[in-house]
Amino acid sequence: MTEATLPLPLVPIETVEDVATIARLYGEPMLEMPKDLYIPPDALQIILDAFEGPLDLLLYLIRKANLNVLDIPMAPLTVQYLTYVEAMRASNLDLAADYLLMAAMLLEIKSRMLLPRPPRDDAEEEDPRAELVRRLLEYEQTKLAAARLDAMPRVERDFEWVSVFVAEKVVERLPEVSLHDLQLSWLRIMKKARLTQNHRVGREQLSVREHMTSILRKLGGGAFVVFDTLFEPELGAAGLVVSFLAVLELVKERLVDVTQNEAFAPIYVKLADGSRDNA
Repeated sequence: MTEATLPLPLVPIETVEDVATIARLYGEPMLEMPKDLYIPPDALQIILDAFEGPLDLLLYLIRKANLNVLDIPMAPLTVQYLTYVEAMRASNLDLAADYLLMAAMLLEIKSRMLLPRPPRDDAEEEDPRAELVRRLLEYEQTKLAAARLDAMPRVERDFEWVSVFVAEKVVERLPEVSLHDLQLSWLRIMKKARLTQNHRVGREQLSVREHMTSILRKLGGGAFVVFDTLFEPELGAAGLVVSFLAVLELVKERLVDVTQNEAFAPIYVKLADGSRDNA
């Protein structure tokens, strides 16, 4: 009975070129570093934290070590602070004088705590760290208050002002009736009159004033009347001309108002407000 042989997994075979390749540039292998490659000394420098001053740095060191602000171990805190200051001085020549002043203050407090203190019965000597603790607590409260203020929504950062114009009263403005509109209505009336007129020979006296009075009677109700209904086609062309002149005269004297709801819509005529009151 023979044992079945399992196929072995395929393992990629590395060539000599793959082993010697240190990098690939645009897919091409690089077998050695460029001779003219220049790397600045501070090219790999990474700034992990940015502090706003010596108090901010001290508070960071205290909170990082989970220390009690009211009972600060000055020796390790001073060592850590000086290490950080020396690192900043090595990379930044323009170090603020506040950091150096705080370093001197820490050294003074450390030396005062190391010196032996003779017993005194009259009163207790003030803790050398008291002034530093007070300043740290005030700075921490100020920093927390600034963070709360910065978290509040701010105009032009988190939202924008929106102004809405609300009109107290919107008045619909109807389109004005032009002379061209009157001309088109007049042509329609004349066309209708030609279809209903009778041929007769005669002479009649036509008065514009009489037609004006007749039109005012038709408009006496104060309601809007269609412009075409003011004319009587059976009067013939002469009567229609006089009626049209009567309407124009009424419009000229501002006794009637002519309007329409929209462009190319039927034209309406009604008595003007002043003439209706007089009537």
